[in-house]
Amino acid sequence: MQIKVSTENRRVPVTVMEVTGNIDSATHMAFQTKAEELIKGGARHILVDLTHVPYMSSAGLRALSAIFKQLRTLNSDVSEEEMLKRINEGTYKSPHLKLLNLSKQTQTAFEAAGFDMYLETFTDYQQALSSF
Repeated sequence: MQIKVSTENRRVPVTVMEVTGNIDSATHMAFQTKAEELIKGGARHILVDLTHVPYMSSAGLRALSAIFKQLRTLNSDVSEEEMLKRINEGTYKSPHLKLLNLSKQTQTAFEAAGFDMYLETFTDYQQALSSF
């Protein structure tokens, strides 16, 4: 797995993590560690580009969850109670972590795990950037 990082200056600076290769039990920690390094370095809005990720296992989904929680801790947009209420109502999406171009297999696992309830996914790069 390889990760290329860039920053796009929009309404807010967006850190783009372009991942190549599977995110699975062998690579999820490298993915999560890189995101944590970026967050420690000041990244507050992250777009994970999964265009070149054919497969993401449950370990990869857990890494996404950990990244979401870390960003949420630093950028509390609403209270925990309010966030959970809005997730259940289908009205909350993370303003800090978004995903681009999930493979069909990853999209299926993503939805089955309920991640689509609070993380936005996009198929267009510019639209994804503009959503921050």
